Amino acid sequence: INHAKSKYKIQDTQINILLGVGGSGYTKRISPDIFIKLMELCNKEYNCKFFLATGKKEEEQKILNEILKSKFNDKCIALDQLNLIDILPIIKNCKISVCNDSSFSHLSAAVGIETIVLMADTPLLYGNYSPRMHPIIPDGETIVTHNTLGKDKINPEKIFSKLQKLLI
Repeated sequence: INHAKSKYKIQDTQINILLGVGGSGYTKRISPDIFIKLMELCNKEYNCKFFLATGKKEEEQKILNEILKSKFNDKCIALDQLNLIDILPIIKNCKISVCNDSSFSHLSAAVGIETIVLMADTPLLYGNYSPRMHPIIPDGETIVTHNTLGKDKINPEKIFSKLQKLLI
């Protein structure tokens, strides 16, 4: 953990946030615009560094690249070229995690990181079985399951509000 902290210049004076921007299916992957808006809200209130976790599929790389092209590029570290052994200590150094319902949401909660899980199109149970998991469901929905198709209704302000409560 200390090696990762040194190698990736992870500072305790920053809010280090894992953003799990990938996902196994199109309907689970939240738009990069929503992540960028969240980053904007976070950056107004906190000194942040964002660790972008995703797979290597073309669709996931498009999301990653859109975020890296944003004005927050200098606050981002992409993790897509690392293996899991190298990623886990980085996750452990994060204060909080915001992830699509993906492997990274499960991993970050498993290593004890408060994890906001963006539940766009899978049963709520997948994103709230751990006390470290805090699901966000699409605006206008009271329940989420397969075929909710809510990825465009995930509200970045709702995510930020949850993030603020968890950081207290």
